[in-house]
This record gives sequence, C-alpha cells and structure tokens, in this order.
Amino acid sequence: MSELFNFPKVEFLGGAKGVDFEAAKGFNFYNPEETFTINGETKTMKEWLKFSVAYWHTMDQRMVDPFGEGTAERPWDVNGEDDMSDLDHAIAKVDYMFEFMDKLGVEYFAFHDRDLAPEGANLAETNANLDAVVDRIEVKMQETGKKLLWNTSSLFTNKRFLAGGATTPFADVFAYAAAQIKHSLEIAKRLNSESYVFWGGREGYESLLNTDVKRELDHIASFFKLAKDYANEIGYTGQFLIEPKPKEPTNHQYDTDVQTTIAFLKTYGLDKDFKLNLEGNHAYLAGHTYEHEARFAREAGLLGSLDANMGDKQTGWDIDEFPNDIYEATFVMYEFIKNGGLPTGGLNFDSKVRRASFKPEDLFYAHMAGMDVYAAGFRVASKMVEDNFIENIYKNRYASFDAGIGADFEAGKTTLADFEAYILNKSNEEIFATVQSGRLEAIKATVNNYIYSVLGSTFNK
Repeated sequence: MSELFNFPKVEFLGGAKGVDFEAAKGFNFYNPEETFTINGETKTMKEWLKFSVAYWHTMDQRMVDPFGEGTAERPWDVNGEDDMSDLDHAIAKVDYMFEFMDKLGVEYFAFHDRDLAPEGANLAETNANLDAVVDRIEVKMQETGKKLLWNTSSLFTNKRFLAGGATTPFADVFAYAAAQIKHSLEIAKRLNSESYVFWGGREGYESLLNTDVKRELDHIASFFKLAKDYANEIGYTGQFLIEPKPKEPTNHQYDTDVQTTIAFLKTYGLDKDFKLNLEGNHAYLAGHTYEHEARFAREAGLLGSLDANMGDKQTGWDIDEFPNDIYEATFVMYEFIKNGGLPTGGLNFDSKVRRASFKPEDLFYAHMAGMDVYAAGFRVASKMVEDNFIENIYKNRYASFDAGIGADFEAGKTTLADFEAYILNKSNEEIFATVQSGRLEAIKATVNNYIYSVLGSTFNK
C-alpha cells in the first residue's frame, strides 16, 4: 500500500517503551491477537471489540466551531488548489481512509451517505456521485479485507431537512428521505454492512405550538417499517439500529434516551427488528451515564452497537471527544461482556480531535488512545466478570428475596394481606436490623484495585 501518511504502522508494545505515549507510537493495552473467552466463546481482542473509524469525523471534519473557521490540516483537502473536481477528490480520499485503517490496525469503518460524495442538482445526480465513490470503496474493501460496520443516511444536513426527514410536515421532503434511504440500503447490501443505523438528527421538534407529535411519531414508525420491508425485499440482513439522543439540534428529539426509544419501539411493534446504537456523549446530554444507557439496552435485549466517544460533563453540547476515561470504559465494557459482545455491532469512534489538534498525526494518536482505553476497560471488566464481583454484590444485597417472604413474593404467591400478616407485629428495630449497608465507598475502592491490579500487570509485561 502506498505511503500517504507519514506515520508508522501501530503495534502492541505493552508499555515496553515507557509511559510517553506519543513517543512510543504503540498500544499499551490493545493487543489485537490476544484471546479472551466470553460465555464459552474464545476470540481475539480485535474480533471482540471490532473497532471502527468514522468517515465523517476522520476524513471530513474540518474542526470548525461556532466561533472560528476550521483548523484541520489534511493532505487530501487541497481546497481548490488543483483542477480536480469535488467528486474526484471524494474518490481520492478513499485511499487515505484505507491506508489510515491499515496503519492503525482497524478492521471496520462507518459512514453517512453524504460523507462520501457531493450532492448533485437532484437525487439522481447525487446517487450517481455516491455510487462512483462506493465503487472505489468496494475495490479497497476487496483489496484489504476491511469491513463496513454500519452505514446510514444523512437526513439532517441539507436545508430540505430543516424540519426533519421522516417526521417532516412536507410530503416531498418525506419522499426524498424515503428514496435516499432506499439507495442507502442498496449500498448496505452491496458492501455487506453488518448493521444499518437510523440517527434522527432532526426528528423532533422546536415547539409544540406548530408540531403534531402524534402524527410525526406515526410517520416515522411507518418510515421504519417501509425500510425494513425494503431490506427484506432486496435480501439485506444487517441489524437495524436506532441511535438515541435527547436534543441538539432540536429542542427535543423523539429518541431522547434508551428507555424512551424502547417504549417507542414496543408501542409500534418495532422491537423485534430494531436494536440500539448507543453513544457516550448522547448519554451525557440525556442526563445519564454511558453505562446507564448500556445497562438498560442490554437488559431489554436491545444492545446492538456502541459509539466510542465521550462528552464534557460541564459542557451541554455534543463535543464528540475521543474516550479517555478508564472508569467509564470499564463499566461500559462490563455491559458489553455481559451482553456476550456485539455480534453485529462494534466500537465505532464517532469522535473528533480537538480543534487545536490539527495535524494529521493527531488522528492516529486520538484513535490509538481511544482503542487503548477501551482495551484496558475490557481487560478490567473481564477480570471483574470472571470473579463475579458485581454479581456477588447483587446476590448479597438482594438475598432476602431468595428465601422466605421475599422468595414467595417473587414466585407470585403473596397478597397484600400476606405481607400485612407477616410484618404487622414486627418492631421498627427488628425491621431495620435486616437492612444492610450499601458499602458503596468500599465497592468503588475495590473497582480502583481491579484497575490498578489488572492494568499494572499488563503494562510493560
């Protein structure tokens, strides 16, 4: 493969070159060929985690913010300095993407349709542009063995979608959105995408004064059913995913968090065909932790894929920072392991470098750091699961429901009268004597010890 990036191929070093991550240019905790067993299934770390590069941030992000122009220095972005067309540049950019993945050692990628190619004067021209880039992507996938984790459609960037795509009050815009999804599903089938994501960027409302929410919810549910019907028609078998987010750019988005989205899916009978793609930053915006969203999705049997990013708890907007929090990574990986991994999903870096990190090499360091922190979290969580650490906490705390009146209740054998007869003459002191300490401080300290122990034994092993 040609050398488009002046960066070495990244390898697992295990801390052998010391603590200076930038100087070492290698992974400390992500060892792609190391094997782990989950629920009796043994696979390599790269097979379990399935890291993915997000085309929109890695290849397209100019690092613009509301107060300043873009800072990104990208060798594929020449800003009109040659005679190539926008489409030619879009096709050439594909080679950079695949070399980036190769040097990073990442097997998967993800994209929106509008990430890849410029729009034309109508959908026919736009589809032709898109197909030209997909042609090149297909060639590179065949050459390299790289895989498409998931693709999706941008029904939010063009001004036509100012009031949504599937929830728009304008029938022509709805028709455009439906046709765009149709072609996007055809590409998913062509490239063997493992999943297909629906992110409702503008599927929500600014004000109830001009929004018929019941009609809009009915419309988007029907839209999803049409998409599933067409996938069945063309033989596309990838997992359909919905990505919750509470707000921004709308005041309220219909898929505001995991529990709201589950309620929507069950209300419209979509829960058999759809699972959830979760993002750390979106969890923050919803007022939750990432592990909270992962737990509720897993318990509902709907955890499909994960976007590996994080936000700033003091910043109320979607900053898509690369993950660096070992605690969050550990707790999310606990849910991942208890879920048996993500058979049709993975860890997609829906993350962008900070505006001041504008050099091409910063893209490598950012992805490497994110891969390392999730690999580290995976190691710690694996040990916690092996030891039944959290499971034993639950077992001890809820032990009173495993015998006596508690067990009778869970077996459906009790009435309110039974509870009254059981408790009526017990003193307050007797009742409180059965209450145990939550031990949260000790539990958190033990989590710290797991992190110190597992990662200390791995680093510079």
